[in-house]
Amino acid sequence: MRQVLRDHLHEAPSPRLVAIVAVVLVLGATALGALIGGGGQKATPVPEAGRQSNEERRTSFLARIIPPEESADPSAEAGVPKSVAELAKRLPADRKVAQLFLVGFQGRDLNAPIYRQLRRLDLGGIVIGSQNYTDPQQLAAVAGEAGVIAREERHVPPWVMATQEGGEFSDFADLPPATAASDLATVGQATDEARATGRSLRRLGVNGVLGPVVDVGLENDLAIGARAFSDDPELVASYAAALVRTYRDKRVFAAVKHFPGLGSASQSTEAGPANVGLSLDELANRDLVAFRAAFRAGAPGVVISNGLYAPDDFILPGSLSKSITTDLLREELRFEGIAITDDLADPSVTALGTVPDAAVQAVKAGADMVQISGSPGDQQAAYVAVLRAVRSGEIPPERLDEAVLRVLNGKRDYGLIR
Repeated sequence: MRQVLRDHLHEAPSPRLVAIVAVVLVLGATALGALIGGGGQKATPVPEAGRQSNEERRTSFLARIIPPEESADPSAEAGVPKSVAELAKRLPADRKVAQLFLVGFQGRDLNAPIYRQLRRLDLGGIVIGSQNYTDPQQLAAVAGEAGVIAREERHVPPWVMATQEGGEFSDFADLPPATAASDLATVGQATDEARATGRSLRRLGVNGVLGPVVDVGLENDLAIGARAFSDDPELVASYAAALVRTYRDKRVFAAVKHFPGLGSASQSTEAGPANVGLSLDELANRDLVAFRAAFRAGAPGVVISNGLYAPDDFILPGSLSKSITTDLLREELRFEGIAITDDLADPSVTALGTVPDAAVQAVKAGADMVQISGSPGDQQAAYVAVLRAVRSGEIPPERLDEAVLRVLNGKRDYGLIR
């Protein structure tokens, strides 16, 4: 090329020469610009929509969803997290707090306000209920959108949970299980129905269930009724262990409920404050038999009851009680999974205080996730209240980190984080 230019230096430029020189100049300018703009690195093309570049594929998932650690040397490459423990350590406080929230919502399509919430906050999960459901195809779209948003916003993938207990107690009436717990003839039948439930829910994008109910009770009891499998603690224990194993086999997170037992409560916690008039010894010989069996079978989660119990003189919901969530569940029974409150918007809680105060108290008591089905306003106020409690030290940093690590470990175990 240089020889061509020399040969034509004293001649009138031909059109071909002009074209050659123009190409040389453009290519040179492009290369120089790439070196200057990229700090000496090759320019990386923008990947097409929906397709990861090679560089993105080489970057770990965890590295893409959390901010890099600050380095004393700005030019040094930020460390890449190697484990879920590192992710929990490096998430900023506002995202840690958001991971503790499991929220219900209104709406049945992709314009529902929950999706704006998910873009704004790195929420731990959502609960899809009957008010959100039309049919299986619609459920798949609603559930799938939560994961799409998490990827786009570089958030931790959320739990997408449902209450699917069987018969009239299922939020998705045309999906299994078809039979209410009290109508199941055997543990084997319960296992078959749970297997079909896990298969269908996972296929539709639901990765967790708030259940099974492992309370001991009779069909005509006021609190649980037909949601209870039996009034025989040993039979309920077999039922609990079988369903926990079945859901785990189908890769569906299951949170057994209502710890430490609600079968003998004076009424449903959805109606108001519910007194469980048993001593801890009586609970141990009745309701706790099934929970122990579920924990031994590998239950990854447990829902803490909003009932009122003896250790707190029947004046404090179990979901807000350190005696129940920490002393009994963690220290005595050695449960290491995710402790989720029952719905803090239930009258059994709101009759005694506000949802934001309850959320703070629940986390302080040992809950890892707070479940709130109420209005977006209550959910936002509860989030702000917990974040303020963290920043003020009312919720100690170690309590927050403990809860977040359990949530993230659960998500790793069930394939949400790889």
